[in-house]
Amino acid sequence: MDTDASTLHVVYEMWDSMIENVKKVIYKYERKTESEVSTFYEVVHSILVDRWTKSSTPLHCLAHSLNPRYYSHEWLSEDASRVRPHQDVEITRERMKCFRKYFVDVDVRRRVNVEFASFSDGREGFDDIDSLGDRGRIDAKSWWLTHGAHAPLLQQVALKLLGQPCSSSCSERNWSTYSFIHSLKRNKMTPERAKDLVFVHSNLRLISRSSPQYHEGETKMWDIAGDAFESLDEGGCGILEVANLSLDEPELEAIFFNDDGGQEGGASH
Repeated sequence: MDTDASTLHVVYEMWDSMIENVKKVIYKYERKTESEVSTFYEVVHSILVDRWTKSSTPLHCLAHSLNPRYYSHEWLSEDASRVRPHQDVEITRERMKCFRKYFVDVDVRRRVNVEFASFSDGREGFDDIDSLGDRGRIDAKSWWLTHGAHAPLLQQVALKLLGQPCSSSCSERNWSTYSFIHSLKRNKMTPERAKDLVFVHSNLRLISRSSPQYHEGETKMWDIAGDAFESLDEGGCGILEVANLSLDEPELEAIFFNDDGGQEGGASH
């Protein structure tokens, strides 16, 4: 899941498949049949279920239930134990939690439920041959963009969820940026000042992506991946030496400011 790609809608199924695959491996190793009991698998299964319970949210179930692939004949035929999301009790319960939260108005929520019924059953606009055939052949977001106009309320929710990544990379980058700004040498900086500087630092780098210089060369020198840069403690220069530079220049990494607003050149603080 640690990727920038949209993965929120595949997490539930991947966990479910992973647990089944673990069972197959353990039973094969212990030479047991499906009807037999494996004490070791029971322990492993409880650990996996506890971990999934702690990390899962109703959004995982809602995104899963809005993925057209899980209603396709191709996906269902791969394993006889698979069922459509609207036939799964847990997924249905968690999906309804989300609907009640996002659609407070009862009349609107009823319309959403009707749209979901049409989508899941492949009827009233979703019974087109291309709509049904594309369920297992194109990615979920493209499917909703192409065939989701018959359920406008549900389409809005689907497009938001099916474009969501589940990666921790953004947090990792944020921590890396924070480590540049607040270090052992600059440990008197208040949390509020450090937070503001991290905010400015990251957003300036995002804005800089629109500049022509960003696309020059093989490396993008001021991308938002903070761990790609050297520490601010290295180097150092006076404020006048960079007065003509724009705020997205890499040279600005060499300058830092103390908590009083004064410019520090490289001495310990």
